Amino acid sequence: MRDYPDAPALQFFGAETTYRQMQDAIDRAANGLRELGVKAGDPVAIVLPNSPQHIIAFYAVLRLGAVVVEHNPLYTPRELRKQFEDHGAKHAIVWSKVVQTVQEFPSDLAVDSLISVDVTRAMPFMTRMLLKLPIAKARESREALTSKVRGAISWDAIVASAPLPSTHPRPQTDDLAIIQYTSGTTGTPKGASLTHRNLLANAAQARAWVPSITRGNGCVVYAVLPMFHAYGLTLCLTFAMSMGARLVLFPKFDPDLVLEVTRKHPATFLPLVPPIAERLLRAANEKGVSLKGTEVAISGAMALAHDLVVPFEKASGGFLVEGYGLSECSPVLMANPVAENRVAGTVGLPLPGTECRVVDPENPTQDVPAGSAGELIVRGPQVFSGYYGKPEETEAVFVDGWFRTGDIVTIDEGGFVRIVDRIKELIITGGFNVAPTEVEGALRQHPDVVDAAVVGLPSEHSGEEVVAAIVVDGDKDVDVEAIREFARGILTPYKVPRRIFVVDELPKSLIGKVLRRQVKEKLVSLTSGS
Repeated sequence: MRDYPDAPALQFFGAETTYRQMQDAIDRAANGLRELGVKAGDPVAIVLPNSPQHIIAFYAVLRLGAVVVEHNPLYTPRELRKQFEDHGAKHAIVWSKVVQTVQEFPSDLAVDSLISVDVTRAMPFMTRMLLKLPIAKARESREALTSKVRGAISWDAIVASAPLPSTHPRPQTDDLAIIQYTSGTTGTPKGASLTHRNLLANAAQARAWVPSITRGNGCVVYAVLPMFHAYGLTLCLTFAMSMGARLVLFPKFDPDLVLEVTRKHPATFLPLVPPIAERLLRAANEKGVSLKGTEVAISGAMALAHDLVVPFEKASGGFLVEGYGLSECSPVLMANPVAENRVAGTVGLPLPGTECRVVDPENPTQDVPAGSAGELIVRGPQVFSGYYGKPEETEAVFVDGWFRTGDIVTIDEGGFVRIVDRIKELIITGGFNVAPTEVEGALRQHPDVVDAAVVGLPSEHSGEEVVAAIVVDGDKDVDVEAIREFARGILTPYKVPRRIFVVDELPKSLIGKVLRRQVKEKLVSLTSGS
């Protein structure tokens, strides 16, 4: 902010905010929050889509030494309530569409300060006026972004406060900065406690990985990933701000909106997931919009197919590389080099300052032989200090100061890491370990299979049996036995799914990752009594 005060920091539906303006808004919001009683160490819930208000709220909370707790604004009331039960925040900065959900929490979860944010207030004046037109499309957009609320404090009133005095104390690097939830939409919530040092380190590691990208006004970062997710938080928000970049904010991924911005401000750095890369490339080809100028796209959360890399890089003229991380690690641990020596099918090399070992999952103090599969354990400046309020769970994931990732990997002679699968998702059938990812990859090679998810279901004879759910191309009638026969040509017999179910779609997270737990629950219900 000091280096580029008059450069554009944020862009939202065409409206620009300079770094100087953003700093002023952060100071004002911080003072408004302080007057509401927010103090150092207090957890403050943020429940917002990508928007300028999200950025300002994030830094205003940190400015006070308080702790940001990020939430998915599309969570069901039950999912959101479980996280509030865990962290106990008494202050919440909430999208107007979610205010009523928080107001209806039980009395023991009632917050002292409920601040409502109308994200459309950050849009250009004419865009806001168009949302008020009495036509169906405008009404749909308005209803998707706003909601009338009562009994909450207006965010605009908070930002109207006087700026903080320059003598206000700042947080220390080892103070808790954010609580990042890792459990997804089911199970017991676990908040990863990340310090300011963790966040600063991971942003610095990311900068070191892309030395070709120049800091300042020439750098453009697209926030197409949700910033309540660790991946979007670091590679969109904190990385972009540390670069002095223009951060273009999208409340959700819409290829048409992204391409509209691309015409004028192509993304220098584009964090994404494979489904977003695929949809963006398809839309660009259909509309005749060039992706040239996109220097680096980094993909995470799921395997990146080489068949997608080649056409994307041809269209953009830049690199599309795969990386890897976990919420507990701020989140990025490794990435492929942004160079010709990247290795397809791997998640690359450890980031600077990151140490890795591959150990026996049953005896994590024992390294496995070089090149063998084992559990990845790591340590580095981006690795978290533990789960918020959960000392037993914290102790369970550390061994001699190394964090157990729960991922089975191999490391080749060049140091490149290949993910085999999650320990908890490995299927044990007849005494053999089966990696769902490998089976899914085989099924997707069939010309009629669009997508696949593989899980283990209880078996009387073999512990578990391999079962698959597949999505097929269009309305085709497929012979599942023929697909099993196809898989036999690729896989060892014990890895071939015993049963295959055709489904309309697979449940996925907001960043497009298949939710295997939900697939398993669905298949259990389908097979019960069979």
